[in-house]
Amino acid sequence: MAQKVALKSHRRNVHEHEYFVEEIHYDPTKHHHIIRKKQPGVEKTHHHHRGGGSSYFKKSHKKTASVQALTDVQLWVLDRSVFQMITQRLGMERHSQIINFLSKVSIFANLTEDRISKIADVMDQDYYDGGHYILRQGEKGDAFFVINSGQVKVTQQIEGEKEAREIRILNQGDFFGERALLGDEVRTANIIAQAPGVEVLTLDRESFTKLIGDLDTLRKDYGDKERVATLVREPPSPVKIVDDFREEFANVTLKNVKRLATLGVGGFGRVELVCVNGDKSKTYALKALKKKHIVDTRQQEHIFAERNIMMETSTDWIVKLYKTFRDQKFVYMLLEVCLGGELWTTLRDRGHFDDYTARFYVACVLEGLEYLHRKNIVYRDLKPENCLLANSGYLKLVDFGFAKKLASGRKTWTFCGTPEYVSPEIILNKGHDQAADYWALGIYICELMLGRPPFQASDPMKTYTLILKGVDALEIPNRRIGKTATALVKKLCRDNPGERLGSGSGGVNDIRKHRWFMGFDWEGLRTKTLKPPILPKVNNPADVTNFDNYPPDNDVPPDEFSGWDEGF
Repeated sequence: MAQKVALKSHRRNVHEHEYFVEEIHYDPTKHHHIIRKKQPGVEKTHHHHRGGGSSYFKKSHKKTASVQALTDVQLWVLDRSVFQMITQRLGMERHSQIINFLSKVSIFANLTEDRISKIADVMDQDYYDGGHYILRQGEKGDAFFVINSGQVKVTQQIEGEKEAREIRILNQGDFFGERALLGDEVRTANIIAQAPGVEVLTLDRESFTKLIGDLDTLRKDYGDKERVATLVREPPSPVKIVDDFREEFANVTLKNVKRLATLGVGGFGRVELVCVNGDKSKTYALKALKKKHIVDTRQQEHIFAERNIMMETSTDWIVKLYKTFRDQKFVYMLLEVCLGGELWTTLRDRGHFDDYTARFYVACVLEGLEYLHRKNIVYRDLKPENCLLANSGYLKLVDFGFAKKLASGRKTWTFCGTPEYVSPEIILNKGHDQAADYWALGIYICELMLGRPPFQASDPMKTYTLILKGVDALEIPNRRIGKTATALVKKLCRDNPGERLGSGSGGVNDIRKHRWFMGFDWEGLRTKTLKPPILPKVNNPADVTNFDNYPPDNDVPPDEFSGWDEGF
């Protein structure tokens, strides 16, 4: 519940609450310079109401400005977590309402819930007062309308008649303007809002074509409506563990694992190069995560999600998880090792990649994303650091701590990811799905070719501000990233998730068909006959020269006995 407080005339930083001005003025200042004055009420930004203390992110970050009262001020104070919970719940409810409504509209009857969800994302909502002409006969049209509430009157001017003839009344769930989606046809009737007013959902021709294709797709009876209905209504299935390649590790315990070298370190723990039963001809990566650190940072759910998702995957484009262990201090993941190192290290050493090199690594990632998306998994952590080079030079995705399995056609509201790679809908807490990965793919292309992320600032808040300005504000194309690559980036990084390349009816194939990939050997990539642009130098299964050097680990974490890791 919000509480009313009086803020006296002194400077303070606000971190854990949202502040809504009730009366008097105040100034947000930075470095003693007035940024702007605010009037009583709630600040309106990006069509979402936010208070003076609004934060876009889940975790605590340093505020980029202070708020100084010029006089005594009365504020309504709302705890940040409560504010985020309310906005998340409202967003989820609104999205579900639109999906449920559209699923009952006859023209969408043959579409899956996933496709209807994407249509809901790109539909605009408009309101017209009674008597307003929504469409006029003879005008060119490029939009399709569905009545969400209210009524409209359809009239038509008949040759030889003075007054327009009333044809019919359309009600909630009825639609009009669909012929405009077929081509540049003029409107054949007038559509007039009836009192007191009408609310409509609109879909423009470009979005319709991307998401659905054509009207024949909607009108076609697939003869399989029962299957579609089952697909929409059935709950998500339990995790299916793909274990054919894991059988040889069934009897392996931690005692059988011998550490050979360190591949990486972090606050979470370490990644070690290991062998099993002393056989150094086969090596693996052992990821050891500190249980106490996981509990302190409340990452238990993410760790289990990572384990479950990786246990469900079996593809050449994702690092394989063979087995998990746990003891009093750590939980462990025994993983496929990629001795070519992180793609980020290669990018750092070379500065940037040319078109040919970048195209290969983007194609590898695209194969991995397509595999995940088919399983309704959103990755949410694409970046060069999470792309490992196998000995063959081919790329594999790793680190699924932010990945999440979604129910078909649904979204998630968790704020997570690397600041430079998060999409606008994540920043604005609008809910997101697999389309967030397509945004990240566009950023990934830029980083590979520019040698740095396109949106980069001194702190996350400034980075988010740059992201919300959009890709059109970037100085591309330039000497490193050409016009064709830029065109692909701009199609992937559309502000509206439903308009991004890959989100349409053609899915990932729409990305493969882009001019930037013209002539690329996709079949050679899948069969591994395509020569990689860079072949890592790996002398033996224990060669770690493609990784940075790390000091020995002298930090012994405390025991953790809460039992959260039971079943890991």
